[in-house]
Amino acid sequence: MGWIASLSYIAYTTGAIICALAAIWIARKGDATRGDRIPAMVAVALTANWCFAAASFEPSRSIVQLTEIARNLAWLFMLFRLFGNDGRDETLRLVRPALISLAFVEVLQFALLLIARRYAVTTELAVLTYETAVLFRVMVAVGALVLLHNLYVGAAASSRQILRWSAASLAGLWAFDLNYFTIAYITGSIPPELVALRGVAAAVFAIPFAIGFNSHSSNLEFRPSRAVTFRFLSLLVIGAYLALMLGLARSLDMMTGDLARMTQVGLIIAAGALALIWLPSDHLRGWLRVTAIKHLFKHRYDYRSEWIRFTETIGTTGLDNISLQERAVKALADITDSPAGILLVADEDGALELAAKWRWPDIEIPAQAAPAALADLLERSELIIDLDELREGVDRAGEQALVPDWMRGDQRAWAAVPLLHFERLVGLVLLSRPVVERKLDWEDFDLLGVVGRQLASYLAEQAGQAALLEAGRFDEFNRRMAFVMHDIKNLSSQMALLLRNAEKHADKPEFRKDMLLTLRNSVDKLNTLLARLGRYGAPESDAAREFDLADTTRQVAERLGKVHPVALLHSEVVAVEGNPEALDQALVHLVQNAIEASDPSSSVMLEVMSDGLCGKIHIIDNGAGMSPQFLRKGLFKPFVSSKSGGFGIGAFEARELIRSMGGRIEVESREGLGTRFTISLPLKSAASVLNRGSSKIENEVA
Repeated sequence: MGWIASLSYIAYTTGAIICALAAIWIARKGDATRGDRIPAMVAVALTANWCFAAASFEPSRSIVQLTEIARNLAWLFMLFRLFGNDGRDETLRLVRPALISLAFVEVLQFALLLIARRYAVTTELAVLTYETAVLFRVMVAVGALVLLHNLYVGAAASSRQILRWSAASLAGLWAFDLNYFTIAYITGSIPPELVALRGVAAAVFAIPFAIGFNSHSSNLEFRPSRAVTFRFLSLLVIGAYLALMLGLARSLDMMTGDLARMTQVGLIIAAGALALIWLPSDHLRGWLRVTAIKHLFKHRYDYRSEWIRFTETIGTTGLDNISLQERAVKALADITDSPAGILLVADEDGALELAAKWRWPDIEIPAQAAPAALADLLERSELIIDLDELREGVDRAGEQALVPDWMRGDQRAWAAVPLLHFERLVGLVLLSRPVVERKLDWEDFDLLGVVGRQLASYLAEQAGQAALLEAGRFDEFNRRMAFVMHDIKNLSSQMALLLRNAEKHADKPEFRKDMLLTLRNSVDKLNTLLARLGRYGAPESDAAREFDLADTTRQVAERLGKVHPVALLHSEVVAVEGNPEALDQALVHLVQNAIEASDPSSSVMLEVMSDGLCGKIHIIDNGAGMSPQFLRKGLFKPFVSSKSGGFGIGAFEARELIRSMGGRIEVESREGLGTRFTISLPLKSAASVLNRGSSKIENEVA
């Protein structure tokens, strides 16, 4: 047990030094206006004296016991002066009897010490004297803690600022004594390790007590970070778990034989399995975090830590190299501890569609995720939708009728956060429910709203950069086309000159005939290409006229059917108004893409029909299909191609050609199943009705 004696010596010596320094600190740096400064110096000095005696002699020696009694009386008088220092001199007559009683109980320790030394000649008397002394110490600790509690709870707010450091130190001192002497009373003895720790406890409690006498102590606050608090609570839970397991194991010592051995082994296995399953779980960690934040902190969020984590998430792609859209979802989800989320963005018509998923692969989202009316509502109201409230029937801004059924029905959906940039909706982030369920409150709404605006600025900046990059590519493309057109014009002029010379100087009729035929065909092809390239710069040069969708589709099917099976499954007369050459070019692009995506023996199917308002052409293939990500981000983007060596302009050109005639292209595709493109053009009759209606309105206005 030599190491325990060394530990006790070091602990009490440390306590003596620190308590002495604390007394000097109070004397030199303490607030001179406080009436309890001298009692505080005396109490801390007597505590240092007790630690010095305990380091010099055995704890059971009379001199150590006498210095401890003096220390305890000094601390009781210090508590009395704290009541007076709080402006309660007129009520001290109510507190004085209680403190005198506690002091009297402590003074009785002198008599018990005398009895133990001279008159406890039998074991029974020695045990009775020991238990009485320990019980008196427990009574003093309990009474002092009750009075200290009344002091702090009843103090005014301004007085609490002064009392908190002193009250916290005294509470720790007497709480330690209460546990110390309770263990001594129950077990009949005190473990030597615990005896040695009393010196360390005295040093620990003397430091904040001395700080409390600083003139600026009312402005000092102990604010542990959320991370430190969470880790401390985690260690506390683990310690309680280990203590419980230790208690169960010790209780099994009373059993004997093979049954005891089997029970102990089984307990160890069960405890290990429980620790592996329960302690590292996300649910336990989430519960600890929510409990700590709810009961220990004024605000739910540590804004500095949240901002640092937010900037790291947005600015660092990490090993998984996720896109900015996914990082935006993750940044919001990290704030609310949501395990997953999705990002919706506006399409060409203002409706919302899926743009990115983060850890939510199994959620089913339709092509039109939310109507344009919901996007308009979020732009106007800046509303963060609490989907739990929505399911309960709460309607704050008219969102009840606009939130789609898939979002309302999925119980995992928890909150929808709009991303607004200059009062324009950039996107909508849907967050999943946290592992530990809770309700959204004002602090969530405030922080999510601010972060949503910040994310919207990042996404808008990225969209602007993409637009600039695309414009730069178009500029480069136009410059290249200008060179190509210039070269084609020169070549056409040269061939035309060659043709005229050949007509004049050719001697052999057969040779002249073949040469003329070849040259004429070449000139015709070059002029056709030149005219087609010229349409990029002047689409208005081709006048719109009425034509039949079925005829144009049939011609494309016959022409491309010579190189790959192309079947026209259904055809009916559909009269539309537009440019048949532009439709022919768009159809060639789309059918050619379908051919390249299909097996050589798999037919590309075409259908022509009308729905009463629009004529529709379906181009269907059973090829490899396209991923949702490519459909959203790559299909209609110029210079982006899924084919090796592709220029990435065909699908974009087809869409622009159809748009120029007032139509649109829709796409449905599944990987491994195939793709269906649908071209929609207004019918001639429907266009006439709309034109008459608009002309009538213009005449009425005029």
